[in-house]
Amino acid sequence: MSLDVSAPARRGLAGEIRTTAFLAAPLVAGHVSTGLIGFVDNVLAGHHGTTTLASVTVGTALWWLPMMVPIGTLLSVPPSVSQLDGAGRRGEIGALFRQALWLALGLGVVLFAFLSAIPLLLGPVGIAPEIVPGATAFLHGIRWGVFALTLFFCTRYLSEGLHWTLPTMLLSAGGLLVLGPLGYALTFGRFGFPELGAGGLGYASAAMLWLQAVGFLLVLRRARRFADLGLFARFDPPHWPTIRNLLATGLPIGVTVMMEGGLFIATALLIGRLGEVPAAAHQIAINLASLCFMVPMGLAEATTVRVGHALGRGDFAGVRRAAFAGYAIVLATQAVSGIVLLTGNEALVGLYTRDAAVAALAASLLLYAAAFQFPDGVQVLSAGALRGLKDTRVPMLLAALAYWGIGMPLGAGLGLGLGWGPRGMWIGLIAGLTFASLLLCTRFLRASTPRRLAAARLRGGA
Repeated sequence: MSLDVSAPARRGLAGEIRTTAFLAAPLVAGHVSTGLIGFVDNVLAGHHGTTTLASVTVGTALWWLPMMVPIGTLLSVPPSVSQLDGAGRRGEIGALFRQALWLALGLGVVLFAFLSAIPLLLGPVGIAPEIVPGATAFLHGIRWGVFALTLFFCTRYLSEGLHWTLPTMLLSAGGLLVLGPLGYALTFGRFGFPELGAGGLGYASAAMLWLQAVGFLLVLRRARRFADLGLFARFDPPHWPTIRNLLATGLPIGVTVMMEGGLFIATALLIGRLGEVPAAAHQIAINLASLCFMVPMGLAEATTVRVGHALGRGDFAGVRRAAFAGYAIVLATQAVSGIVLLTGNEALVGLYTRDAAVAALAASLLLYAAAFQFPDGVQVLSAGALRGLKDTRVPMLLAALAYWGIGMPLGAGLGLGLGWGPRGMWIGLIAGLTFASLLLCTRFLRASTPRRLAAARLRGGA
């Protein structure tokens, strides 16, 4: 089924809402599949042994946080592509894509070097000696997939920027189906493979990433809808001005994504100082909140494309219409998430633990998670709309202020300074996300006036 990207302009806001929902649905499913990768890893590691689980937990944290930077940086591709497409300049997309591949390669080199070096610091920073070998093996295994990771997101973002999101869903789900059996074989030493423990999960994840990347390359090469782009028509050497433009837009996104992820990781580390019950309860609550977050994240990516396409075709009213459609959907989805967390908190926690103390605290934390559903959805949707305008540097500073200037100090002060425990830390999360939603939404409303949109269109070359 194809998507008529010009139809919403004729049908108004209702048509734009339908188009955005159609575009976002596969992205949400793809994000859920990606989120379930951690679930699969934890289940396999937990059944292999407590030390393996601890090693994978440490290794995963050191993998996901730096990985946010290249993934976020490559988010410069969808608005760049959608603006060119909206402006009727599809002939330039192939050259841009080839430069994005060079950027992906460079980001992969940096991430590979980081994952090669960081295990040397595990012992000196105080990681338990029995965990260090497994965490090192996991990181050394998964690092071989970093080039596939950046390649996958480069190809994925090109496809999404051109309004085709179905491959993202199918290849993300397919990767999950590969990781389960391959991870089992390499972790436990089944079907003739050696028993590698945590390292086996690292190598299995790397193999999954390569299968996804090669699969997306084949999709781009064989899909008729991309035949006119000449994506693989020739070899282009690096063109530094184009790469610099992609970096100028994308690097602030990567830093912003890392700052938000770092806020949650730092919160978990601080709560971990309070004991195993608070740490376990927080992990349950944040895992459920993270699954809820997959919906607005997919909607934000779809909104980026719709806003960029409207800007590219010079439809300034369509820019706001695209954003308002995203806001309308995200408010509805976040209302559902909030109600589920509010009314089903005890039942949801029961799926994770039978420990009464952990369950009681986790159920109470889900009430706080319900409270930040609206600001969390609005802030990520606003950031997505701003990406569609290639407005990323000021939003990065606004996010830094909200997350680390307000959210983290308040949470640490209440949770540790005043002794409010995990609830105080979660109040800090609510405050940080609320301020981020207000600042970023205001920024979009100011950036989407006709005068500023005309200037943004000229800067983007559309």
